[in-house]
Formats: sequence, structure tokens, C-alpha cells
Amino acid sequence: MKSSISTKYLTQCFQNTVLVWVPCIYLWLLAPFYCLHLYCHDRGRILMSSLCTTKMVLGFLLASFGFVEFFYILLERSQEIEQHMVFLLSPIIRSMTVILALCIIQLERIRGCRSSIFLFLFWVLAVICSLVPLRAKIQLAMDEGIASDIVRYLAFFSYFSIQLAQLFLCCFADQPPEGKTISEKNPCPVKDASFLSKILFWWFTGLVVKGYRTPLEAEDLWTLREEDTSQKIISELQEEWTAECARIQKQEKALASGVALGSRLQDQAQLLRKLQKEQSSGFFLLRTLARNFGPYFLTGTLCIIFHDAFMFAIPQVLSLLLSFMRDEDAPLWKGYFYATLMFLLSCLQSLFNHQYMYTCFTVGMRVKTAVMGLVYRKSLVINSAARRTCTVGEIVNLVSADTQKLMDFVVYFNAVWLAPIEIALCLFFLWQHLGPSALAGIATVILIFPLNGFIAKKRSKLQEIQMKFMDGRIKLMNEILNGIKILKFYAWEKAFLEQVLGYREKELKALKKSQILYSISIASFNSSSFLIAFAMFGVYVMLDDRNVLDAQKVFVSMALINILKTPLSQLPFAISTTMQALVSLRRLGKYLCSEELKVDNISKPPLSSDGDDVIIDNGTFSWSAEGPPCLKRMSVCVPRGSLVAVVGHVGSGKSSLLSAMLGETEKRSGQVTVKGSVAYVPQQAWIQNATVQDNIVFGREKLKTWYHRVLEACALLPDLDILPAGDATEIGEKGLNLSGGQKQRVSLARAVYRKADVYLLDDPLSAVDAHVGQHIFDKVIGPKGVLGDKTRILVTHGMSFLPQADLILVLVDGEITESGSYQELLGRHGAFAEFIHTFANTERKESSMQRAGSRRSNARLSMVDFMPFSRDLSQEQLIGGDTTNTNLQNMEPVSETDQEQVPEDLGKLTEVDKAPHTSQEQVRLEMYKKYFKTIGLAIIIPIVFLYAFQQGASLAYNYWLSMWADDPIVNGTQIDTDLKLTVFGALGFVQGVAIFGTTVAISICGIIASRHLHMDLLINVLRSPMSFFERTPSGNLLNRFAKEIDAIDCMVPDGLKMMLSYVFKLMEVCIIVLMATPFAAVIILPLAFLYAFVQSFYVATSCQLRRLEAVSRSPIYTHFNETVQGASVIRAFGDQSRFILQANKRVDFNQTSYFPRFVATRWLAVNLEFVGNGVVLAAAILSVMGRSTLSPGIVGLAVSHSLQVTGILSWIVRSWTDVENNIVSVERVNEYAETVKEASWTIDGSSLPSAWPHKGAIEFQDYGLQYRKGLELALKGISLQIHEREKVGIVGRTGAGKSSLALGIFRILEAAKGNIFIDGINIADIGLHDLRSRITIIPQDPVLFSGSLRMNLDPFDTYTDEEVWSSLELAHLKNFVSNLPDKLNHECSEGGENLSLGQRQLVCLARALLRKTKILVLDEATAAVDLETDTLIQSTIRTQFEDCTVLTIAHRLNTIMDYTRVIVMDKGHISETDSPSNLLSQRGQFYRMCREAGLA
Repeated sequence: MKSSISTKYLTQCFQNTVLVWVPCIYLWLLAPFYCLHLYCHDRGRILMSSLCTTKMVLGFLLASFGFVEFFYILLERSQEIEQHMVFLLSPIIRSMTVILALCIIQLERIRGCRSSIFLFLFWVLAVICSLVPLRAKIQLAMDEGIASDIVRYLAFFSYFSIQLAQLFLCCFADQPPEGKTISEKNPCPVKDASFLSKILFWWFTGLVVKGYRTPLEAEDLWTLREEDTSQKIISELQEEWTAECARIQKQEKALASGVALGSRLQDQAQLLRKLQKEQSSGFFLLRTLARNFGPYFLTGTLCIIFHDAFMFAIPQVLSLLLSFMRDEDAPLWKGYFYATLMFLLSCLQSLFNHQYMYTCFTVGMRVKTAVMGLVYRKSLVINSAARRTCTVGEIVNLVSADTQKLMDFVVYFNAVWLAPIEIALCLFFLWQHLGPSALAGIATVILIFPLNGFIAKKRSKLQEIQMKFMDGRIKLMNEILNGIKILKFYAWEKAFLEQVLGYREKELKALKKSQILYSISIASFNSSSFLIAFAMFGVYVMLDDRNVLDAQKVFVSMALINILKTPLSQLPFAISTTMQALVSLRRLGKYLCSEELKVDNISKPPLSSDGDDVIIDNGTFSWSAEGPPCLKRMSVCVPRGSLVAVVGHVGSGKSSLLSAMLGETEKRSGQVTVKGSVAYVPQQAWIQNATVQDNIVFGREKLKTWYHRVLEACALLPDLDILPAGDATEIGEKGLNLSGGQKQRVSLARAVYRKADVYLLDDPLSAVDAHVGQHIFDKVIGPKGVLGDKTRILVTHGMSFLPQADLILVLVDGEITESGSYQELLGRHGAFAEFIHTFANTERKESSMQRAGSRRSNARLSMVDFMPFSRDLSQEQLIGGDTTNTNLQNMEPVSETDQEQVPEDLGKLTEVDKAPHTSQEQVRLEMYKKYFKTIGLAIIIPIVFLYAFQQGASLAYNYWLSMWADDPIVNGTQIDTDLKLTVFGALGFVQGVAIFGTTVAISICGIIASRHLHMDLLINVLRSPMSFFERTPSGNLLNRFAKEIDAIDCMVPDGLKMMLSYVFKLMEVCIIVLMATPFAAVIILPLAFLYAFVQSFYVATSCQLRRLEAVSRSPIYTHFNETVQGASVIRAFGDQSRFILQANKRVDFNQTSYFPRFVATRWLAVNLEFVGNGVVLAAAILSVMGRSTLSPGIVGLAVSHSLQVTGILSWIVRSWTDVENNIVSVERVNEYAETVKEASWTIDGSSLPSAWPHKGAIEFQDYGLQYRKGLELALKGISLQIHEREKVGIVGRTGAGKSSLALGIFRILEAAKGNIFIDGINIADIGLHDLRSRITIIPQDPVLFSGSLRMNLDPFDTYTDEEVWSSLELAHLKNFVSNLPDKLNHECSEGGENLSLGQRQLVCLARALLRKTKILVLDEATAAVDLETDTLIQSTIRTQFEDCTVLTIAHRLNTIMDYTRVIVMDKGHISETDSPSNLLSQRGQFYRMCREAGLA
């Protein structure tokens, strides 16, 4: 009797001391620190809310319970007190602690803490500690009946319920502090989430459910939290980085002065210095980022350390559980305790792990924002020398690829130092279990490691090679898309197709090698747990017969080995990620430290009332610090309000002079002063992808009358009548859907609208017709124009404007040879005077417009330049002045929406990259079908079998182990250990081979699929008609070729590999658990349903988020692209800050969909791992219940495997989502298979004579053409015969259909009715390439591709070098090319930017001369060329193409006055046709046009 009382008494004592005191000690000890923390962090006061009031009321109730109990004991149970003072003390301590908790609640309210971890943990402890007395009380009540002590029972139960209620209330967050109420329209719920909701990511559930019900839109996403916005991140970072940069420059200077001494080693020293600078700049960038994001990142690191502690505790508990299974006398509660403890530890491990991942991704996101912002800001200040070293593509690459590498680095960096520690700990615990045999495991690890290190190294080399080819391929694609019109006209698609495929094959070859190596490393990894186990157990058994493998040793070791696998697999990956990130940091650092434009290049004093506005004093300028000077001994003074004309030959430095005034060039010596604000019109118009109005207003507010006046002066009103939505029409990228002249006029209007003080105009009149040029000069630039009282510096080739200039500067080879007014220069009889006399006759006649015709011509627009076939914006739609409205009504609805109902859609040209909303399941199944069809069933079925086989082997060797562990021990030894070891080894080896087989097979399949898909995409794009390229922004297409193809190359096969291996692994675990405890099916099935349910929610939302993110990514790159190309204009207008804001906006918009994307993964993982931990709990508890029937071996097998479930589940979902997300790429690549295609390039078995066309006669029979179905015909029933060797000029007002004839001949647009015959053959019956390669056009915009000059002239290598040289000589380029160091192999940069515009024009002429076909179409290609070159071109065409048919689309009538025939087009008809002299005498339309141009 006594013993039972003593145990009861013991527990009573224990209940009243330890269990009461644990929560109290926790609270009293930590409260001072917590209060200090609250005191330091004031977030504003929270008003009393109902939640807070409830907490206080319940708290007072709890406290009063303690006092009531105290008095109850004093009065009723006084005799007990003498024995135990404890009983009296514990209620008082409890009550005091509750009162402390209430004080803390109030303090938190005052300091603005909305959800308290500290008190949550206190209530959790209190509830857990009350569980033991609760059980005891219930037991007692059942034994003795409640009546015996009703008051205490009731008191205790109410006390317990109130504690539970307090715990429950702690799970909610209080209202925000006053004055901090959130004004955003859709704030992120994480701010309002309670502590519990934050760690379990429940605040995210709303979005998941929303995404499951209806497809998510951009509006559904939350606004970014303030600390994640570009504004906040970059403003802090920018200052630090500027300081770092200054430090780097200082170091450089110090080094430079040191190096000057040893000049003999100069080159090596410079090289060393350059390398050192690149290295250090990367390090400085890292340091700056670490300073800003380090502290938050460290909180994550703390979480991962806790996670590790829990992770290593689990095998220890497993060991206790297995020893409990062996010991038959142990009390049952121990078993249940261990099982529950394992479950709790697993849960805590998951929670900390995902908190860590969340922190990492948040930091990664901020790093991305920061780096993008820095690169963008840098691209606005980088100088031209540095800008030339990196193409636009490379800069965009820094933003896309390198930032991604940094984000990966943030996630995996901790593994670099943590993994070795984890590995060491594992080996330490293994040593405890198996003694020195653990060293065998270390040896295995040491063997596997170098193999993987070697493979990683080889792979990164291969990856560099692959990236190099990919870069080349993308760069080439970029140029193909930019110059697609030329490719079509010249029928060069095949040559470029071959080039792209050449790059692609090399890229895939590198990828294939890399994938095979990767398969070896995957196989060695997945078999690593087996290899380590085999080595350890083998050595352990062999060392001594007395070494017995029992369940505890085997399965605790296996659990430790499974833990060991994670750091082992992470380490090489982490190291390679770190290496890649260091390379990216170096690249970013190098770019961010590259030379900037010097602020002191020009001084900008405020505008003074008089004097000179622009002064250059003895200046010498060059494009780079090392390069030769481009302008020498410059001295210019431009008085206030004067008009200065700059003239000179092509390449004489006219544009450089303007750049010098803008401060874009390197100033070697001298002084430049520019007073007041500047507006700049570049030679090649820079147009943003925005509406016409946005382009002109350019960020200023719109002043209606002034805006209208600007449009009128720049002759833009007639154009706006034609555009479908007037000035709200969207202009395509790079001004795709405007003609050259329109672009130039929009660019001019932007400058005029600015009302600046100084205007720098770089040849704005070259791209427009003579009469429009005259109009613009009179209304804008000239003394009576809108800018009459401003300071204007005009670069020009037009002689007719020179008499009105106040000052003329004549440039020759970068020096001013003569300057003065027109009369002064003529009087000097220098080079200028000669030049004028030669050209005056033709020019003056052409441009001295007779005032009679001038009014009419003002209302007219530039004649159509060569861009007539855009979708909505063709000028040809204006086929009669007043038909525009009717036109838009008869238009056939283009898309599903009818044009009339959606007027705001009218001006949209480019199709935005949409996130498709078709029924998701449908799309996905189609995509999988398409992907697997591309691979072929013959390969897929064997792969599935291989997987099943591999997992079978794994199951077999695990089961074999459990049987071995249960083997009875006879005389301290086990029998047949050698045989057991051999079977174990064989099974494991078979599994390893199978893994290698499956991974290689999948990789190969992936490469087969991606080769086909890329090929289809490329051919589909190249075979699309011209209208397709106007509608589709090149950014979208490039995105397909870069990002989406990359995803199909790597992500899809890798995802499939992972997914399949984990799905089969999961099946194996389930089979094992069910073998041990078949009853577990009751638990596993509901869990499986729960899992499927959660996952379906997640996958739906995740895919939509990914789509939204992808769609919002393109605009960032488009904007970057535009900014880099228009940097000089943006700087000239001083609009950097506005563009920076726009970039911020676009990056933030992208991050709003990226943030929920990674939180979604965490939400899923946390909730899934609870499902997985449920399996652990089930396996453990069922094993404890079935202790009598189960052997320790099978329990160990089941429990140690169930521990892997959480990991497996999250990997399955992760890889499944990866595949789901990336399979979208297949859909996007496939998108263009459905679009309309051109006619076939060649027609098999066509009997086209090889010399066709041998005469060059063209005949139109009742020919009609329209730009789009439903529009009026742009050419209406044209019948016309052009004889061989005839020279025909085509003239007419804008929109008359001149260019449409050329488009018809080249079949860029197909005939709507009628036919065209060339030498009697109907061109509709032959292949496009057969047609286009036999006739030639010299287009208006000269397009060159990067590559050698020879490639630009002759991409198919069909001509000999002699022929190429002779064509260059005829094009007057021979001298220029023979002076180049590489002659014909001279590398043209992207877009031919290292040749002047005139030289590019001559290269296009040389192309035509080289092809020398019988028909030449000349689209007045002489706009950007000075008069001498113009005369050269004209005379070359007259002599060289004498025996050819020449059609000229003329903008300047004097070029066609000696042609055999002129065709006057009007509203799609031929209004008159005859020789020029006859037409003049007929006094018709042609005569009127000539009279206006001063030629009649």
C-alpha cells in the first residue's frame, strides 16, 4: 500500500513543482530581454481591440483561480500544509506569472507588436505541462468518482479550458497600430498574419483558392511590400555602390601611377591590372549586397541551424524506439512518447526549413531587384567606348541570366559551409553505432566526391561552351528578326537558317556530353546510400565475428546515411552555383565599374540673356580614351538664336560634333559650354514602343494647342489621319510600323515639343521628301519657323537650306576647314564654293518651291517610304482622302473582338505576350502529347520499365537488410554473413546500373525533343509573312528562342527525371510500410487523398503565377533594350529619372507575381510535410501497438523509410510543378505553328530556266492587292507592260500605291486578283525563293548583319573574291575597304553600327551590283547620303544596270527626269504613264508635281 501511495505522492509533488514551474521559469527568465526588445522596436500604439480585451479578461480569470485555490487550501486543507509548503506556493507562483503575462500583453499593445511568439510559446508550454495532471485527475475521478472533491475538479478543468482558449487566441494577430492603416489597394496579407499563420504560410491560402477557382489575373496579385520595392531597395544600395566605385577608381589610379615606372612590362601589367579590376569589382559588388541584405539573411541562417539540430535528434529517438521494441518489459507509454516525439521533431524540422527557404527567396528577390536597378542606371551613364564592348544582347543577358545565378547563389550559399559540418556530424554518430567501420563510409564518400567534383568541373566547361553557342545563336536570331525584311527581299532565309542550325547543333552536342556526365553523377549519388551502407556493414561484419547487425544498428545507421545524402548532394551543387555566381558577379562588377560619361565633358551654366549658347574652345574629341581623335582643333561659337549648318562628306565627323556638344564623346582637351536646356534629334530616329502621342510628349504634360501646333509644323497631321487610332496608335518596336520619314518627323516633333533652348538636329531632313523637307524647314527650323528664336545646329546634306543659315561649318576629316555665312564662303572660292556650284543647278531648281503649289503640298505627307505593309498602319489605307472611316467599317473583324466595338484596341499593333487562359487541363494534355510524340513511344515504354526495375532492386536490398537484422544470434554471432553481404551488394549494384540507364535515356529523349521543337519553331518563324513580324514584338520571339528553348533543353528532362524517380521511390516506401503494418492503409489512403487535394490546388495556382511572371518579364527586357539604344536621346533630354521610374515600375510589376510564386511552394511544402509526418506517426504508433507481433527489423525498415516520405513528397511536387511550368514552353514554342505562312520557298520539279529572267519584261494583268482581308484594295486592277531594259520611275502622292507595286513583284503581299508575269512566267506559280533570288531591290533602310563584310555581300559564298571587289569598286567603297585592316573580313558590328549610314547604303548598292539580276527595284535609297555620293550612286545605276529593267520608286523627281517612262499612281490606279517630256507637255498630274518641286 505504501509504495502505491508514494508513487502517487511523487507524481503529485512532481505535478505541483516541476510542471507548474517550467512555464513560469521560462516567462520570468526571458521577460526582461523581451521587454528590452519591445522597448527598442516601437511600431506605434495599437488601440484596445476585442481580441485584446478577451485575452485580458481570461487572464484575470486565470490569475483569480490561483488566488482562490490558495485561500481554499489555507482554509479547508490546513492539515496538509504542515507537510507540504509546495501546495501553497504553486498557485501563487502561477497567478503571479499570469499577471506578468498580462503586463506583457499590454506592453506589446503599446509598442505595436501584433502577434507574439514569446507568449504563444508560454501558453504552449503551460498547456503541455497541464496535460499530465489532467490525465491524473481524469484517472482519479474514474477511480474515486467526482463527488469526492468537486470544487477542485471543476476548478482544474476550467483552468485548463481557459489556458487552451488563451493558446487559441494567441494564434490571431491584433489590428494594425493607429496611423499605420494600409492604403494600398490589395496589400499583402503577410502583414496582418499572426505568428502561427506566418510559420505555416496560411496567409497564402486565399490566393491558392482563388487561383483554383478562376484563372488569376494581374489585378488579383498583392501589391509588393514596401521593403521589396525597387524604390526602397535601390535608393539605399545606390549610395553605397557609388562609394565603392569611387574606392575602386582610387585603387586604379594608385596602381596606374605604380605601373608607369616599369614600362617594359606595360602590356602584361595592364592585362594583370584589368584582371585584378574585374576580380575586385565582383568582390566589391558582393560586399555591397551583403551589407544591405546580410542581416535578414542571417535570420534565415539561424533557422537552418535549428533545423539541423532537430534533424539529428530524429535518429536518436528512432534508436530509443527500436530499443523499446526489443525490451519486452518496457512500459507502453514510453513507446507512445517516442512515437509522438518523432512526429513533433519532424514537424519542427519542416517548419524551420521552410522559414529558411522563405528568407532565402525573399533575399534573392531583393538582390534581383537591386542588380537590375543598378545595371539599368549604369546603362544610362556608360560611355560610348564601354558601350561598344558589350552589345544590347549582352546587357540584357546581365539582367536575365546573371541575376538568376545570383538568386540561386543566395539559396544555396549556406550549404557551402553547413554541408561539411552536417557530414562530419553524421559520421560522428555513425562511429558511435558502428565504431571504426564508420571510416569505411568516409572512404566511400571520399571516393564518390572527387568523381563528382571532376564531373561538375567538366560540366561547367561544357556549359560555358554551350552558353557561348547559345549566345551566338540568340545574337544571330536578334539580327535575323531585325533584318527580316532584307532576308525576305533577298531570299536569304536559307543561308541564315543554316547558320542558326550550325550553332544549335554545336550547342546540343555540348549539352549531350554534359547530360551523360550528369547521369553518371546522379547514378553515383542515388546509389551513394547503398554504397556507404555496403562499405560500413561489410567492414563491420568482417572485422569481428562478434560484430552483430541488429535492427537498431542497421536502421539508425540507414537513417543517418539518408540524412548524409542531403549535404552530400547539395555540396557539389552549392559549390558549382557559388562558382557560377562568382563569374556572374565578376561580369556584373565589370559592367557596373565600366567607364562612365564624364560629367565635366561639358559645362552647363544657366541661360544668360545674351552671348553665345554653345562654345567649343580648341577641343579635341575621341570616341574612346585610347582611340584616335575623331574631331581635332575644334573651335566653334554659336550665338544665341542663330542657325548653324554643318556640312561635309559621309564620315567627316558631323554627327561626332553633335555628340561632343552633348558630352557623349571623350574630351581630350579644350572646353565645351552649352547653356540652357537641350533637345536632340538623332540621325536614326529612336522611337519607343508606345503611342505616337507618348513619343512626342515624351513624359511632359500635354498642352493641347502647342501639341497641335507641333504636329502641324512637323507635317504629321496627315499621317495621323491615316493611322487607325490617330495619335493613340501604338508604334511597334523600333518604330516598325512607321516609314523612315514618319519616324524622323515624330523624332523631330518630340524635340520641338520640348521648348528647349538649344536644338541639335542630326540630319532630320534626309529621310523625308523634298517638299516635306522644305515644309519642315520653313515651319520648324528656318528663321520663320517654330524654332526661329532658338539656337539650332543642323547637320544637313540639303544645299537648298544653306543660304538661310547664319553660319556654315564645313567639316573634312574631323576638322573645320571653313566657316562663315553662305555668301562669305562662296566669296572665298574654296572647296565649299566649288561643291555648291556643281550641285546648285539641280538642287536649287528642285527645292525652290513655287508658292502657288506650296499650300497644297504642306497638307501632304512624305511620300510613302518603304514600310507600307504594316497591319493597321499602312499609309495605303488612305486610298482617298475621306474614305478612312468607311475603311474601318468594312474591315473584317480581325480577332474574336470586332474592331468597332473595341475602339481602344484600334491602335494596338503589337500582340502582347499573353498568359493563355484556354482550359488549362486541355492545353496541358495537348502539350504532353506533343512532347512525348516528338520523342516517340518506342523509347518511352522501356524507360518506364527501367524505372520499375530500378525501384524493385532497391526494395529487394532493403528488405534483405531487415531480414538480416532479425537473424537470430547464436553464441554471439550470426551465420552466413558472407552470403548475406554478397546478395546485398549484388542487388545494390543492379540498382545503380539501372539508375544510370534511366537518366541517360531521358536526357537523350529530351535532346531529341528539343532539337525537333527548335527546328519547327525556327522554320515556322522564318516562313511567316512580313505582316507577322510587324505584329509580333521581336522580344517575344527572342524569348521563345532563348528562355523557352532553354527550358525545353534542360528543365523539362531534368524535371521528368526527378519526378519519375521520386514517384517510384514513394511507391516503394508505401509498400514497405504496408508490409510491416497493413493497418496503416487506413491512414495512408486518406492522407493520399489529402495530398492529391492540396497538390491540385497548388499546381493550378502555381502554373498561372508562372505564366503571369513570364508575361511580366518581357516588358522589362523590351524597356531595357529601348533604353540602351536610345540612351543618348534620353540623356540629351535629361529624362533619366523618368526612365528609371518606368524601369522600377516594370521590375516591381514582375516581382508582384514572382513573390507569390515562391511562397506558393513554401505553402505547399509545409502543409504537405505535415501529411508526410502523419505517415511517420502512423508507422511508429502502429508499430508500438503491434509490438508483440512485429520484429524490430521490420519496424526499423518501416519507420526509417517513413521518415523519408516528407522529403519525397516535397520533391515530387517540386519536380512535378517544374515539369508543369516548363511544359508551358512547349506550348509557347508551338504557338507559331498555327499562324499563317508564306507560299513555299521552292517548288519541286518546277521547270524554271536557270537564266530566267533573261529579258526582264514585266507585265501586270488586271492586278489587285490588299493589305488585309476586308480592306479596300491598295492597287485596283492595274494592267501594265514594262519592256526589257526600260527605266521606269514610279511617282505619286503618299498612299497612291507606289510601294505596293514593288511588294507585289516580290510577293511580300500576294495578289488579291490578277497576275504578274515576268518574261512570260506567272510569278504566282514559282517558289518564293526562285522569284526573289532572281530580282533585286535596293531598300530604303540599309540593314547589315554582324559578321564579315563579305558575308553581308554574299551570304551563300556564290561569288569569287574578284567579283566582290569589283562590285565594291563600282559602289565606290573599294578605297574604304582596302584601307581596313581586315579588308573583306572586316567585322561589322550589330546592325552595321561601325559603318556610317552612307557607307551602309553603299554596301546595299554593292549587294545589288553583285547579284546583277535583270530586274532592279530601287526604293529611293538615296535619302541619307550626301549629294556627291548620291550622284555617284545614280551614275553607277545608269551605267551598270543599263541592260536591266529598272523600277525606281521616286521621292525626288530630278532623279527620274531622264528615264524612258514615268508612271503616275493615284489612289491605287495608274493615272498617267508616258515619257517625262510627254507628260510635262500634257500638263497633267505629273506636271503639277514638277511645278511644285520647281522642275517645270
